[in-house]
Amino acid sequence: MTAAHEDGAGGRATPSWLGPVRLVLGLLQGLALWWLYRSAEAFGWLCDEADQTRCLQPFWPATVPELFGPLTLILLFLPVLALAGVGRMRWTTLAAWAAVATALLALMGWHEVARQSSDALHGPPYINGPMPLFAVAALFIGHHLVLAADMERRWIAPFPVYFDTAWKAGVQLVLSIGFTGAFWVLLFLGAALFRIIGLDFLEDLTRKNWFYIPVTTLAFATAVHLTDVRDGLIRGVRTVGLMLLSWLLLVMTVLAAGFVLALPFTGLKGLWDTGSGTSLVLAAAAALIILINAAYQDGRPENRPPLPVRLAVQVGSLLLGPLVVIALFGLALRIGQHGLTPDRIIALACALVGAVFAAGYSWASLRTLLRRDDWMRPLEPTALAGAVVAFTLIVALFSPLLDPARLSVADQVARLERGAVTPEKFDYDFLRFGSGKAGQAALGRLARSSDPAVRTHAAAALAEGALNMDPGPKLSPVTARIHANPEGVALPASFIDQDRRFLYILDHCTEDEPCQARIFDLDRDGASEVIVAGRRAISVFRREEDGLWFEWAVYHASSCADPTTDLGSDFAAGRFRTAPPVFPDLIVGDARLRHEEGEPECPSAERMPPQPDPVRVPEGYPGALRPLP
Repeated sequence: MTAAHEDGAGGRATPSWLGPVRLVLGLLQGLALWWLYRSAEAFGWLCDEADQTRCLQPFWPATVPELFGPLTLILLFLPVLALAGVGRMRWTTLAAWAAVATALLALMGWHEVARQSSDALHGPPYINGPMPLFAVAALFIGHHLVLAADMERRWIAPFPVYFDTAWKAGVQLVLSIGFTGAFWVLLFLGAALFRIIGLDFLEDLTRKNWFYIPVTTLAFATAVHLTDVRDGLIRGVRTVGLMLLSWLLLVMTVLAAGFVLALPFTGLKGLWDTGSGTSLVLAAAAALIILINAAYQDGRPENRPPLPVRLAVQVGSLLLGPLVVIALFGLALRIGQHGLTPDRIIALACALVGAVFAAGYSWASLRTLLRRDDWMRPLEPTALAGAVVAFTLIVALFSPLLDPARLSVADQVARLERGAVTPEKFDYDFLRFGSGKAGQAALGRLARSSDPAVRTHAAAALAEGALNMDPGPKLSPVTARIHANPEGVALPASFIDQDRRFLYILDHCTEDEPCQARIFDLDRDGASEVIVAGRRAISVFRREEDGLWFEWAVYHASSCADPTTDLGSDFAAGRFRTAPPVFPDLIVGDARLRHEEGEPECPSAERMPPQPDPVRVPEGYPGALRPLP
């Protein structure tokens, strides 16, 4: 017989094994996310916080975008579903739902990466746009549809069960995120306390990705279990939260009613002039839907709100219709004038979901006014239908089924072909940069069009894109953008073949204006550095014991210098020398302080302080820094 303990608030029994299982899930999630993080560290911005110059070479799966994107979604969200489902679902149901959720996340993640053109894949996690937020919404909806059905052992559970599981999970999620944030605040506070007495181990530990990633997921898993064990406490917090939200419905209803009643006098022009009128109206409708559900709760007579809130529920339900109609009207105008875009397609999907709620809620309000029995009862099947429609649309939009980019490209090209827009006013940039592979393929077809004007503009857009697009990992070779000096000296092969991080560090070096490089032992330690000079800055690269080159020092031209000065040209011509610093390093206690140049008012030539004699360099050193003649 499984050992269990009762919730102190009189809730359901919690198996004793549930806590350790959730903690193991949290730890495994953290380790898996850390593994993903480590595989992507060499892509520039995912380096160790303690030393931004030290990044490992990328390795699998970060080198396979079509795999890394889906894995990121799966490892971020699937363990959270498992935390919420274990101990509450039957094992067979949980396994089946986990398999379906994994497949959906894999499909959405793969499609998000696969639809992007190669020049848009800047680096891990290779996922752009709002897709992750919609994926979270779809998983939340799907999970509680499955959970409630499994708890009741029927395909469609009673509405109170859906309400109870969904709103409890929402409260748990907020509290768990808050607990995790508070945990890190305390950890940082403890690290600061230890630091003031000379102990830096805790602060150093919090900067290690192998520590803070698993610890964060472990803290979150702990919070999920603690809030689940104290079931009665969570229900109490939820009750207070719902009560507060239900009274906020009064405010939102008054505002929405005032907006709708003022429209006949003000018209819609001001709304459309904002450029985001449809989004604002849809956001107002979404707020009304959430607040109406918070006030209605599970529909049981003993949980009905006070009379003012009940009136707000009925009036707010009637207001949903005008708001959704206004949003659909605005979308229809925009689409008729300018065609489909991905944002408009997503907004249209949101409006369709809103239309489902508006129709059902309006009917519930009218039915209550006419019959005055079963207060707002049709709201329950409407909420369930809206959830199913929302889940279906999200999966379809962020998969190949209803890809917004593909649909937008087809519509825009059709508008061009039927003459709704002239070749001169057509948005070729949208095809080149804003619609991924589908847009670039369409642009390539337009470049072969029989219409000379279309063909010319499309070819120009392709050429412009080739010149101005962010090239990501396919930047030109180091040797094409950095010239080695003197003539005949080659840069080290290990430097040339270094991973693409240095192509970002040297982004001021181009094929048209290449930087100039020399090999020289600048610090006299017996090992040569690579010194790269651009127009206004010089970088010094040093090879570490692991064989990787890192930017070790940077010299910048003074703001007092002639703006036409080109450091690279002088460097290539040999017009440079080394000199000891004007001020030596200053050692205070155990700290070594290095002089930093300030930016005072630029002195005149007569008042320039005398410069020390240059340090002479052996003439025979290959590629050496030669003294001035």
